[in-house]
This record gives sequence, structure tokens and C-alpha cells, in this order.
Amino acid sequence: MTGTGGEEMGVQAARSRALAVLRVRSRALAVALLPAAAAVILLAGGATGHLTGGVWDALRWVVSVLALLVLAAAAAVALVVARARPAVTPTVTVDEESAPDLYGMVRDLADRLDVPAPSAIALTPDCDSWLEDRTHPAHGRPPPAAEPDGATLPGGPAPRRGDAAPVLVIGSPFLWWMRVGELRAVLAPVVAGTGPSAHPDIAAARRFIRGLDAAAAVVSAGGRRGPLSRAVHGGLGRVVRLLLRGCRVHAAEMERGVAWAAAERAQAVDYGVRIVAQEQVGLAYAGWDRLLTRVALPAWRMGRWPARLDVGVVAALTELSRRDRLAEGFASRLGERPACDLLEEPGAMDEAVSLLAARLFHGGPSGASPDWSPVGWDDYPEEVVDRTWRTDAARLHRVLDALGVRRAAGHTAPGTGGPTLARVLDHLTTPADEASPGALPTPAPAAAPDPAEAPNPAAAPDPATAPGAASTRAHAAEPAEPAGRAEPPGSAEPAGGDGSVTRTGSPAGAAPHRPPAPAHGDHDTRGGHLATHPHVAQPDAAHLEADLPGGDSDDPPGHRRATPATPAAAPTPAAAPAVDEADDEADDDDLAGTTARGAALAAGLSAQLAREEAEASVTGAGAPDAPPAAAAPTAGPAPDPALWDDRALPLLPLQPPRTGREILTAHVTAMVCCAAMDTAGAVPALDWLDGPSLLFDGVRAADLAPSVLTLVETGDPGPLRTWMTELGIRPEKPVRLV
Repeated sequence: MTGTGGEEMGVQAARSRALAVLRVRSRALAVALLPAAAAVILLAGGATGHLTGGVWDALRWVVSVLALLVLAAAAAVALVVARARPAVTPTVTVDEESAPDLYGMVRDLADRLDVPAPSAIALTPDCDSWLEDRTHPAHGRPPPAAEPDGATLPGGPAPRRGDAAPVLVIGSPFLWWMRVGELRAVLAPVVAGTGPSAHPDIAAARRFIRGLDAAAAVVSAGGRRGPLSRAVHGGLGRVVRLLLRGCRVHAAEMERGVAWAAAERAQAVDYGVRIVAQEQVGLAYAGWDRLLTRVALPAWRMGRWPARLDVGVVAALTELSRRDRLAEGFASRLGERPACDLLEEPGAMDEAVSLLAARLFHGGPSGASPDWSPVGWDDYPEEVVDRTWRTDAARLHRVLDALGVRRAAGHTAPGTGGPTLARVLDHLTTPADEASPGALPTPAPAAAPDPAEAPNPAAAPDPATAPGAASTRAHAAEPAEPAGRAEPPGSAEPAGGDGSVTRTGSPAGAAPHRPPAPAHGDHDTRGGHLATHPHVAQPDAAHLEADLPGGDSDDPPGHRRATPATPAAAPTPAAAPAVDEADDEADDDDLAGTTARGAALAAGLSAQLAREEAEASVTGAGAPDAPPAAAAPTAGPAPDPALWDDRALPLLPLQPPRTGREILTAHVTAMVCCAAMDTAGAVPALDWLDGPSLLFDGVRAADLAPSVLTLVETGDPGPLRTWMTELGIRPEKPVRLV
């Protein structure tokens, strides 16, 4: 059914489910008041002389005490629910003065849909759009939006509360990639959700669900001291979770009804354009995913954050269109007005969103500092790619020194003491009489290096004390190649996911992407929607080669998304040995396919990375509370400080920790690239879809990844030496390190 009839049916279905949620609240209140009512009856009977005697007196005392305890418990639950702060997405607020055209477009869209206009607009560094209720006092009340004359709320009378309309959160990649008409069509079903959201019963049910969800986060937070405190919070948590379980089904059906109503109402506005615009949603999602995991992540590890991520999205999508031979099909739309023109200062807004993305996905500081500064795309190859490779190469040689490996190989010239690629190749090469590759070595104490073979401090300074020390931060916690991301979202349809109308939706068969929420229980209250938290996907080993500079760059990106996950709690001291033992077993399984020398070197690199990360966290390099720089690079909007909880950063970690094999492969690749730059004239470069790359005479180097993997896994340097010989790389020459 379409048109007004289908819309009204959706609102009625949502309202009936909202009433069911409110009945759960009423029943809980009735249960809490039942002992008090019984006590009142017994006390009144004793006062009037009807219920007298020893048995009735004892019963009155017992019931009265029980009533007081139940009322105290109910008051405690109500107090926790009322004072708890609901989860809200960190965003960058767009003031109306900085985007009058965008506000005008949204209000015009609301007028055409005959719904209240959103109270404010905010940007998020993700490919999604939704409505979010921020009327809780802890979040600050947004300014009320002016409603059009004669506007009526579908499905019911005017709301009884004076709450402002929800905030419209827009994915920033949409603004930079989509045209104005495409953005308007995509936002139509989202803005249409303000109508059902204003219904008093639906609004009350959502407030109740958000309060329960926030209370569950409060009572499940760790750090409680004393058995009494833990017992009280445990009891409160059981009550809150019981109420949430009772509301779960009704809340999901309520949101499905709201989505149904909004989708029906939005069909009358730009329906044909919206179908075409959904193709751009999927394309933007794919380019944004590759840009974050392949381009932004290496910069974040270096203590740098790209200041124009959304501009990079356009470049990445243009490159993706070219590789997929879609450039001709998308060329016609490039002549239309881009949606970012609706902002007065798109550059300043892009920088604020880029910093927000670094905090969400990597846990960076809130502002620029000596160890955390922005980097432009023109400086990316030199400031990020080159320094990353040379820092990794320096770490590789430092670990080789600790293992007692001689600096000068047998075939090098006398007196050569600098770091060379030949040293790495000779060490990883498996001798003919060595044991089988699957045997893991027992690490022996590092032999003291010969004074004559001591490393030259000028040739290989310690990255921990070098000017680029921040570049080593967080390597141990990130893998070489992330898991792919989920299928791109589609249009909002009532039958998909939980039917939430506050998002652009998901196509059939794809799980809807959820914004982050604090680590508590298994509930999410984004915009009043109840959903379970997904888990982090494990990395795909098949993607390892694509992350190396010589990997195949012509394949289209994967669409399996590593879903959001809250940071895991630190293990208790009693559980730490078990966790360490499990990690050791996982490392052994990963290194079982490498040579004995490779396994020892990988273990040393992993330990060195862990030490550097610990030192960085102690000194505050890259810590969330690091002091901002004296002068910010540019003055402009910033992420909303009231929405931050720095204890939970990063809210959306992109990758699980790297394995020992991945760490060793990345370091050997970095050393090969350094040798290519210093001896064969290669240059570092940026590939918009694959990240750091190596160029020879303007052409990207190919076939490096398989050769490095062969050396790491089997100890055979033949393919890699052949590759270097063809390109003129001289492994015996010393290279420059950081």
C-alpha cells in the first residue's frame, strides 16, 4: 500500500507498539507500588479495628518493611534512569550561519513533506544519515526549529511536551561527493521521520528506552569498590536488563512502523532521483572505506591526521570510477553543483570532520600538538609514506642488532657498517641444512654485538628519541590490512534491519550500519532505536598482499565492513596470565608457517612495537588528553565537546592487532622500499585506494608483495632478488633511516 493510507497505517502500528512499551513501564510501576498498597490496606484495617490480633500485627510489620524496601529500590532505579546520560554520537555541529543554504534546503524539504524541520544539523565522518534526539539536559537542548504555518503532525495531535525536533546528522562524504539534488533525495526519507518522532506516545516510549539503555551502561561500568556497592549495582542492573528485555520486541516493531510511515511519506518527493542517488551512496561508502583503512590509518599511526579527508573521498572515488571503467557514466553528473557548496566554509568543516574521524577510528587527541598534527595531501608521500618506511626499517635493524646479527654480510665491501637490505635477506634466507620451516625456535638471550660490528648511531638513530618518535605509536595495535567493510547502505525501507527511519537504510541482505555506543550490555539507543552491537570482524588473510606497495591495485575494493566495536576492557590481574598465554598460542599458530629465523625476528619486532607503544602512552604522545598546540592550523568548527567520552576512545577501531607474520612482512617491505628509493631512484607516492605506494619513473611497482611473502614464509629470496635486479635495486648499499 502506498500514499497516505500506508503512511497512516505505519504511524498507527508504531503508536500501538509505543503503547506496549509504555505498558511495560506502567506494569513495573504497579509492581513497585503493590507492596505499598498492601501495607496501606493492612494499616487502615488495624486503625479501623477490622484487622486486629498478633498475626495481623506481624503481617503489617513485614509488609510495611517490604514495601519500604521495594519503594527504595524503585526510587533508586528511577533515579539512575533519570540521571543517566543517553548515548549520543560525537559529531560536528553545523551552525545555520555557516550553512544557510543547507538549512534552507532541509527546511524546504520538511515543508514539502509536511513534517517539522530538524532542530539542527550535524556532520559525522561516516556514510550514513539519521535523526538523533538530543533533548536530554546532559546534551544541551538544541534551538527549536521554526515550524511552517499550518503544519500538522501525522498520526496524532500536537505533542504534549515542548521538546525540540531531532537533530539531523549527515554523513560528511555525502556532502563532498553527491550533487545537491542527490543529497536532497537521499535525505527525504530521513527528514520525513521527524513527523512520527513528534508523536507524544512514540516520543515517550523512546525516552523510556533511552533511559533504560543509559542506566544499563551506568550500572555495568566497572570500578565499583566494596561488596555493598557491587551488590546494589548488580541488583539495579538486573532490573534494568529485565525491563529492556520486555521492551525489546515492541521497540523494534515501533521503529519499523516509524520507518514504514516515513518511507511512504517520502515517496512523493524526488522518488526517481532517490533511486539513482542510492548508487552514489554505495560508491561513496566504498571510497570512504578504502580511504580510511588504506590512506588515513598509516598517517594516524605516524601521529599525523589528513586535514582534508572528504576531499580525498572525491579523489578516491574518481580513481575508483576510472579503474572500474565507470568514468564516462559519472562524468555527466560532475557538472552539477556539489552538495559541499551548501556550506560557507567547506574547508574548515572538512578539517573538523577529519579530526573527528581520527578520534573516532584511532583515538587521537582533541587538537593539534607537537606529536599530533595535520598533514596535507601534497605532503603525504614525504611526511607519511617515506617516514613510515624508514621508521620501520630502522626498527627492523635495531631488532637484528639485538639478535646479534652481523651488520656486514659476507659479500659486501669491507668497512660497510650501515643498514643494508642484504643483511635482512641473508638473515631470512634459510640455509640448506636448516631444520624444516615449520619448526619454531626457542628464543635465546640476545648476544652482545661485537664492538667492531656496533651499529652506527648516526646511521640508525633510535626512533624513540628521533624527531619522528611519534611515528611509532600504535603500530602494535593495528594490523597490516583490515577486514573489509559491510555492503554500502541503501535506501530506507521499513522491511530492512530494524526499520529505523532515522537512517539512509541498508539493502536487502546487508546488516544496517550502526553508529558507536558505549560498551554496556547489548543495547543501542541511537535516536531511540534498540539494536544489538555487532562485533569486530577478523582480518582476511587474502587481503594481505593488497596492502603492500606492490600489491594489485586494479581489483575493486571489498565491501565487507569491520563493524563498530567498543574497546575491550582491560583484563584483571588474575586474568592477565591467561590472556598472555592465549596471545602466545595465537602468535605461535600464526608463525607456524614461517621459517625459524623469521619467527624469531617477528617475535622481536612485535615486542619492540609493544615497548614503543607503551612508552608513547606514558609520555602522552598521541594520548586523548594530550595538550593542544599553541596555535591551531586553522580556526573553524570543532567536534562537540559535550558529546565526548575520552575514556572510550577509539569508539570504532578499524582493525584488530596485527599478527607477527604481518608485522614482519610490513617491515621487510619497508626495507625493500627504502633500498629502492636510495639506490634505484624510486619515490614514495600516494595511491588513493591502496595507500602508500612505490613509483619507478612514474609507474607503480608491481609484484613486490608475493616476493616478500615468499621470503618470509619459505626463506627463499630468489623471487625478491630477481625483482630487485630487474629494477636496478642494490641490496648491498646502505640506506638512510629515520
